[in-house]
Amino acid sequence: MTTTNTVLDFNEVIHGRRTIKKYNPEVKISQEEMSQILEEATLAPSSFNLQPWRFVVIESQDAKEKLLDLAPFNSTQVITSSAVIAVFGDLEFANRADDIYGRAVELGHMPKEIKEKILATVVPLFDSFSVQEKRESIMVDGGLVTMQLLLTAYAHGYATNPMAGFNKEKIAEAFGLDATRYIPIVIISIGKAADEGRPPVRLPVDDITQWK
Repeated sequence: MTTTNTVLDFNEVIHGRRTIKKYNPEVKISQEEMSQILEEATLAPSSFNLQPWRFVVIESQDAKEKLLDLAPFNSTQVITSSAVIAVFGDLEFANRADDIYGRAVELGHMPKEIKEKILATVVPLFDSFSVQEKRESIMVDGGLVTMQLLLTAYAHGYATNPMAGFNKEKIAEAFGLDATRYIPIVIISIGKAADEGRPPVRLPVDDITQWK
């Protein structure tokens, strides 16, 4: 089992993270540690805490070969990584509201009256959304959890590469998901880096910011 107890300073995480295309294929992340990484990633915020993200961890050889047909331009990342995490958004995310808010009440994080008020107002609102409106909400929340996953993975000692170059029309069905319900957001390779990656170059803040 591969684990790491290293605690990194947050500045080290945000400045040290790189997008890596090649990994050490001998290093495999255990399901236990992968679950921990995902659990920490899902501490990201989401609209009304409804957590629409869903994950498929593609780690077996058969699953990777299936993914290669859908992401042929990202073959190095797929082949050498410990796994590729496919992030989806569930269009039926509001169905979990009672579970989520009920647990919050049990833990003492929320009064029962607030739970009932949210279930009576927020859930019908989301249910009334069009598919496009739900997709837009999912994409925002999916972006938040994706970035948190990248940083969490680095804090655990692993590199990542978020990728949008894959067949979005076929990936849900290829991995046993209902394509009318689960919207693909991004796929993320994860593993032990085999190179250091290039330092990032970013636009100056003054070029991309307006002060009013």
